[in-house]
Amino acid sequence: MKICRVRSFALFASTWILSASMCLSAQNIALTVDATKTQNKILHAHLVMPVKPGPLTVYYPKWIPGEHGPDGPIANLTGLKFSGEGKAIPWQRDLLDAFTFHLDVPAGVSRLEANYDYIEPDGVSATDKLLILEWNEVALYPEGTPAEKLMYEAELIMPDGWKFGSSLPVASQSGNEVSFKPISFDLLVDSPVATGLYYRSIDITPPGEPIHHQMDMVADSEDALNMSPKDQRAMTNLVAESGKLFGARHYRDYHFILGLSDHVAHFGLEHHESNDSRLPENALLGPGSGIALGGLLAHEFVHSWNGKFRRPADLAVPYYEQPMKTDLLWGYEGLTDYLGPLLAARSGLFTPEQYHEWLASIAASLGPGRPGRTWRPLRDTADAEFGMGFGARGWLSWRRGTDYYDEGDLLWLEVATILHRESHGTKSIDEFCHAFHGGANNGPEVKPYTFDQLVSDLNAIAPYDWATFLHTRLDSTSPQAPVGGIGNGGWKVSYTDQPAKLEGRRGNPGYVYSIGLQVGADGTVSDSIVGSPAFESGVSSGMKVVGVNGRVFTPELLSDAVKDAKGTAKPITLLVVVDEFYRTCTINYHDGPRYPHLVREEGKPDYLDELIKARAGQ
Repeated sequence: MKICRVRSFALFASTWILSASMCLSAQNIALTVDATKTQNKILHAHLVMPVKPGPLTVYYPKWIPGEHGPDGPIANLTGLKFSGEGKAIPWQRDLLDAFTFHLDVPAGVSRLEANYDYIEPDGVSATDKLLILEWNEVALYPEGTPAEKLMYEAELIMPDGWKFGSSLPVASQSGNEVSFKPISFDLLVDSPVATGLYYRSIDITPPGEPIHHQMDMVADSEDALNMSPKDQRAMTNLVAESGKLFGARHYRDYHFILGLSDHVAHFGLEHHESNDSRLPENALLGPGSGIALGGLLAHEFVHSWNGKFRRPADLAVPYYEQPMKTDLLWGYEGLTDYLGPLLAARSGLFTPEQYHEWLASIAASLGPGRPGRTWRPLRDTADAEFGMGFGARGWLSWRRGTDYYDEGDLLWLEVATILHRESHGTKSIDEFCHAFHGGANNGPEVKPYTFDQLVSDLNAIAPYDWATFLHTRLDSTSPQAPVGGIGNGGWKVSYTDQPAKLEGRRGNPGYVYSIGLQVGADGTVSDSIVGSPAFESGVSSGMKVVGVNGRVFTPELLSDAVKDAKGTAKPITLLVVVDEFYRTCTINYHDGPRYPHLVREEGKPDYLDELIKARAGQ
């Protein structure tokens, strides 16, 4: 099956030095993954690659699209052996790059075979009942050819009785073995497979929609797959609303791959025709299911347009050993982080009230709750992502992390309100998305952009000094959150003593906005806000609270202590453990619990709620 793609990689042509030992234009690479030992957390791979005699360099994927860093899990590749014509071929790892292997193909060898294992790390992608396979973890590829020009024939062998779901076109299936149609390496890496004993697919294609959309769910129990009819309707609405927002699709069909387990990592990773999303086992069974789906799956779905189709040029590299530059992640992730919840609200996954609480939590976390903004601007959280983003532990409010998501959310909300204002109400963020993300559906393709092109496209919708606006927001070190979009939308952030009615990633912030402390259920301090009452008392990240006002710590006791200290002179006394030593910390705070909410500003039109109204006529 021929896949029509359009790519603009001319600027990288000088780096594509074709290897003298390779000639792959008319031959495919065969990759078989035996996952029958998934329960033992080990996958076996067999790869056959056409070659010519001579020096050969083989890579293990390093810079993974969507992960924005050189974090291909090379340490989990084991048992690597190369052979040709039945004879072993020695290899040597590159001294400067652990992802690179050098070997010399003997005369007479036209097919190189590689056998190796991939060890599934505990708590990441595999359990006794399921596996979510990302092909970059089990693939090797030759030097000198762009990923889009390498063709692979992939085969997966599953444990008996397991079923699977993927956006990959199937060539054939027999029992527990499935063969996929030949596909370019970039799209193979972009097409994960979910397989498991407990599997369910749900058609969520809206009526009249010509392109098929479905959910492929695997779980650790059959009950966990019981998505409610309400959530199914909302997911179908999500697909319909995406069509209204973008006015185009850039895939053959789309699969929401969802792993439901308490024994895998919980995250989302975007792909062009699917997304790899993981949630707790019972995430679909409780009252917060809409928040869970809207907060994760809507975000990853938006990435098909914003991040996969329209991608910053510095992130659109031709192969997985070339470093990516992450300077425009506030566009890649920030705009997605704005549009995902927007679509969740339009589709009914979020209620309007939940959307308000979502924004209030973001705004509060970026105000005095994030003092790192006073030294590290938004731009730097993107620029330094590959070296600092997801690796930091503790002191997050001071060091900052991946704030190009959250602050990017507020930035793009402000962009949406300015588009509306400067066009005198005739244009909206929808018109920008139509223009920026639209066009013919040629299947998966990449259309790179630069900062200047982004500014030009914004000006085409509503003329404004967008370059200055964006630079001001990107370089700001103000201690105050950038809430211009919330204000332009007719709302403001306010604090009360009532917790937000919101579960999941944007749930109640504990004691952050009162005493300035983020504390786990076991008392472990994950963050102490620099300059807060708790920090000034001596509590810091990494400590463990074991006592509150003379009693053994529980979250409820700490909450009660904050309430009881309101309007009194009575301090809050915490007994903490640090480096096996006890320390008593006295917190002088008397303003009671504080939780962020959005409230209407009288006299201003409610444009915020106008933005989240359904467009698809549900």
